[in-house]
Amino acid sequence: MTQKELQDRLKTYAIEIVKFAEKLPDSLGFRTVRNQIVRCAPSAAANYRAACRGKSTNDFKYKLEIVEEELDETMFWLEFTVGLDDSKRDLVSPLWKEGNELLSIIVSSINSVKKKLKNN
Repeated sequence: MTQKELQDRLKTYAIEIVKFAEKLPDSLGFRTVRNQIVRCAPSAAANYRAACRGKSTNDFKYKLEIVEEELDETMFWLEFTVGLDDSKRDLVSPLWKEGNELLSIIVSSINSVKKKLKNN
């Protein structure tokens, strides 16, 4: 997968997360989920885009680690949603699956960059 393809995939994921958040009920718990999840998923996409414009390999790695944290937080809020209302599981499942795949790609990229830095 190219950097551009991953940028697009992360952006699409962020958009799907925002659309998901817009469908959540207006209760205290779900407002908390909405407020958090609409920040972390788009942040992951924006930070990956910034990583691709990084000034150095260290900068690239640092920004990828931010992407990792934001994706992990997104997945936490998806799990929290199911904890609040198990009937949301079918809505959450494809988003969680895509988030997990994206997270795996990012972690693999971080590990590759760490090896590259170690060998230099």
